Amino acid sequence: MTDTLRLIEALIARASVTPDDAGCQALLAERLRPLGFACETLDSGPADFRVTNLWALRTVAADAPTLVFAGHTDVVPTGPLAQWHSDPFTPTYRDGRLYGRGASDMKTSLAAMVVACEEFIAQRPDAPLNIAFLLTSDEEGPARDGTVIVCQELQRRGQRLDWCIVGEPTSVERTGDMIKNGRRGTMSGRLTVKGIQGHIAYPHLARNPIHLLAPALAELVATRWDEGNEHFPPTTWQVSNIHAGTGASNVIPGTVEVDFNFRFSTESTAEGLQQRVTDILARFGLQAGQDYELHWTVGGQPFLTRPGPLVDAVCAAIEAETGLRPQLSTTGGTSDGRFIAQICPQVIELGPPNATIHKIDESVALADVEPLKNIYRRVLENLASHAG
Repeated sequence: MTDTLRLIEALIARASVTPDDAGCQALLAERLRPLGFACETLDSGPADFRVTNLWALRTVAADAPTLVFAGHTDVVPTGPLAQWHSDPFTPTYRDGRLYGRGASDMKTSLAAMVVACEEFIAQRPDAPLNIAFLLTSDEEGPARDGTVIVCQELQRRGQRLDWCIVGEPTSVERTGDMIKNGRRGTMSGRLTVKGIQGHIAYPHLARNPIHLLAPALAELVATRWDEGNEHFPPTTWQVSNIHAGTGASNVIPGTVEVDFNFRFSTESTAEGLQQRVTDILARFGLQAGQDYELHWTVGGQPFLTRPGPLVDAVCAAIEAETGLRPQLSTTGGTSDGRFIAQICPQVIELGPPNATIHKIDESVALADVEPLKNIYRRVLENLASHAG
């Protein structure tokens, strides 16, 4: 059994359901300290949702560039235990795969990153490259007290970050066939349209907010927000929930509440999209404050890492290890890369195939494990050569 697999097993065996780190970061810190990493725990959050964050930094020279390995030790809940074919927190091998919650999202990546550093530092202890780890137990949850808090602290300290690899499971069929060199922004809105409740047989004595909203809602659904670009698909707008009424069939509701979400490209801004929504509502006679209330939550700005030192180093490492030329992609959901990109100019995401993430019987193919570790090590070698 390889060092990588042993470390993956030890991580899976820790039931680190958000926000509980369950000792994962302490285990990783034990492996990093002998390599020269200064490890610092930065806890955050209220007592009933305490988040564990780890910042570990190995500095070889103050003027050397810094590569950050980033990720999360928390996992999503298991779901019905009876549907698992083996205990989700007991690492189990079947048919060439390792099963357990977090196997692909993202304990394999974390173990591969650590072992890659061990091998690289053993070979080139004085390479002109500072290496860091930024880990959290609040990525699968609300993400309020995790990576964003650490990034704010690093920014306050003036910590220089040059490159970052987030270990999200980005691959499709084989490790390295796809990397994420950016992500769309995400912004949610909660729109409450006000009416006047009344008896459904006397509509002239009431004001139906659903009817008031309907024409504007149709236009919002039909609107083409932008055309995207060479890196991003067009911005999308989707309704996630609509709620109105008392449950009775003879009552006109007093309000209707609509939850919606934008996933937006770099062709649009959060402010611009907000203005377009309010313009559409106004065009159909709805005035802010008087007819509706609208509250916005910007979950993350879009980010993009264009081909350059980091993308080139990663693509070269993947091709040398696997023979694949990875596809660059910005599709999918959000990740903590959105926070790191605010303080680090080049951020990519690279991890194992994502077909089983968050599912019953989450697993990783054994054939994907060592190649991922080797790719991370090769990236270190490539960036050290670039820096030197």
